[in-house]
Amino acid sequence: MEKKERLEKTEHNDVGSIRIADEVVGIIAGLAATEVAGVAGMSAGLVGGIAEMLGKKNLSKGVKVEVGEREAAVDLYIIVEYGVRIPDVALRVQENVKRGIESMTGLDVVEVNIHVQGVGFAAEGKEEDIRVR
Repeated sequence: MEKKERLEKTEHNDVGSIRIADEVVGIIAGLAATEVAGVAGMSAGLVGGIAEMLGKKNLSKGVKVEVGEREAAVDLYIIVEYGVRIPDVALRVQENVKRGIESMTGLDVVEVNIHVQGVGFAAEGKEEDIRVR
């Protein structure tokens, strides 16, 4: 399988050129995904059968993007919150990611593939992290 070497989207205008790196598209996708209710976090993949959850600093690690001249395709690896209806959350993630990338970059998003890697709990309000009251 041939690996794509393209690292950025370039747009030319009268003043010069605008370059959008693939990683920027990945970060937009990761941020848009984690905005959706029901998403516990992004996943780095399965390690020993267990999904490894990434923090906010590693949003692009749970995302794979392929960017062409005018189009982008995205694969997202997510962990959903326990108790949510997974197909509904996945659809909302697809819509939010597509909207975010298209509005910020001008690229047409041709597909957003969701890979649910695990089930977890919302990261908000962790009692264990509080040491002093």
